[in-house]
Amino acid sequence: MCTNVLIIEDDQDISMIEKDFLEMEGYQVYIANNGLEGYQEALSQTYQLILLDVMLPGMDGYEICRRIRQKVDIPIIMVTAKSEELEKLRGLGIGADDYISKPFSPTELVARAKANIAQYKRIKGTMMTEPKIEGEIALGNIRINSQTHRVFVDNIEVECKHREYELLLFLMEHPEIVFSKEQLYEKIWGMDALGNIRTVAVHINRLRERVEEDPTNPKYIQTVWGAGYRFQA
Repeated sequence: MCTNVLIIEDDQDISMIEKDFLEMEGYQVYIANNGLEGYQEALSQTYQLILLDVMLPGMDGYEICRRIRQKVDIPIIMVTAKSEELEKLRGLGIGADDYISKPFSPTELVARAKANIAQYKRIKGTMMTEPKIEGEIALGNIRINSQTHRVFVDNIEVECKHREYELLLFLMEHPEIVFSKEQLYEKIWGMDALGNIRTVAVHINRLRERVEEDPTNPKYIQTVWGAGYRFQA
């Protein structure tokens, strides 16, 4: 089955670089050079990934992402020249799966594309083979239900405090994606929260003690040195 990738990017030089490197990996790549065209193209056929620039003529990337999320389930990587963390969090908050900042290396682009496509196929495969329970996410031997706020490890319920639960839920909703301490603090504790981002590491350690078989050598909640944390699905 062909893997289709849509690039929505008004800079033709950048879009062609992205296209060339993705095609070398065997992907079928389509390009749209403005926001409205990109949005319409995203709904015109089945895509396995969308690379979505933030600053676009006609309709910006945030609006496109929001509208796509209302209609179809497609992995979306936001591409932005803005380095501010708030801009990246905004994209994740409206449904983007990942982001990459300009300038980026082709190697990073391909790696993120592969990771998001693999994650999407894995999740879709799980959804097709297992009964779906509303509000539930199951990755590995960890199961979490966003409606009942219950967490299970090997089908045994474990108690998580409020922030620990919110942290676990957020990471499991975005598997394979690395989040910095600052991003997690802003997402879980809120922009107006008082405190120190070191509390993130404290809660990560507590969470590992609850859900990991060996908290000192975690299988799921992994540290990416110099970058942050991710949930390894």
